[in-house]
Amino acid sequence: MFTHKPIELGYDLVAETTEKGRVYKTPEGKSYPSITTMLGYFSKTAIMAWRKKVGAEEANRISRKAAGQGTRIHNIAEDYINNKADYLKEDEMPHILAMWKPLKKVLDEHLGKIVLQECPLYSHYLKLAGRVDLVAEFDGKLSIVDFKTSRRIKTRKMCEGYFMQAAAYAIMFEERTKIPITQLVIAMTVENESKPLLFVEKRDDWAPVLIEKRDKFYKSLE
Repeated sequence: MFTHKPIELGYDLVAETTEKGRVYKTPEGKSYPSITTMLGYFSKTAIMAWRKKVGAEEANRISRKAAGQGTRIHNIAEDYINNKADYLKEDEMPHILAMWKPLKKVLDEHLGKIVLQECPLYSHYLKLAGRVDLVAEFDGKLSIVDFKTSRRIKTRKMCEGYFMQAAAYAIMFEERTKIPITQLVIAMTVENESKPLLFVEKRDDWAPVLIEKRDKFYKSLE
């Protein structure tokens, strides 16, 4: 059983999908792009090249499958952390169970007090917003914890966007609560792999490159 000691943020964010991606409207009336929209701007070229290489039909199939798996794993993790007895369906698909097992092991071995789960965050400093998977103690240290699924094993270099995303959540959280978070955790479960990928990073190693990307993104909108 996980212990929950939630922080009340006292607000919600209204999100909408526009031509330029997902946008959140803050309680102060400002509209900020999501961190995933901002980071996605820099991967458009690579994605288009991949779609051209495999073909539109195959690309769509892979994308749908990945999105479905990612959503289901996230939902299972959320229910499990919320201590729900029925966090798994009776007819859960075998490949989902196989991908969930490594992630469950990470949660059982490392996760402590739960502070926030699936909560909207935003930053006037970054001019970005988003929804964090989890803010919790990880090996006893308050951390941003983000869950990822993948079709293949990824290197640390391939995950830099994830680290920037988590760094953004840490900055947003501190701005909203005045509580600093310096540890970032990416827990990734991979298809057909029994062991999870676990990356533990420092926020301040990724904040500068995040801000550089943010500046380039906003310049592209001018």
